[in-house]
Amino acid sequence: MKEARQIMAKIPVAKPPTPPAVEFRAAIEAAQREGVAPGDLTLRLTLRAEASLRRDRSLAVEDISYLDGAMMFLGVPVISGGVDASRLERNA
Repeated sequence: MKEARQIMAKIPVAKPPTPPAVEFRAAIEAAQREGVAPGDLTLRLTLRAEASLRRDRSLAVEDISYLDGAMMFLGVPVISGGVDASRLERNA
């Protein structure tokens, strides 16, 4: 019985992934500190990340907005789908 406890104690516990809202808020704020305007950024999200962002109850109502049917997060346009991994892009 003691051996079983030792084996169980060695199994690593996976940390939950960082929510997209936390990850991209930090990236957007870092870009803004570098002098990049929100309009010069595009947030390209996987469908899963976009759905998670929309359903995140920890976000303030003002964080997500819609302009002409397009989603904006912290003033940055969001494009969902068509990417393997979510990323923040700087427009040229």
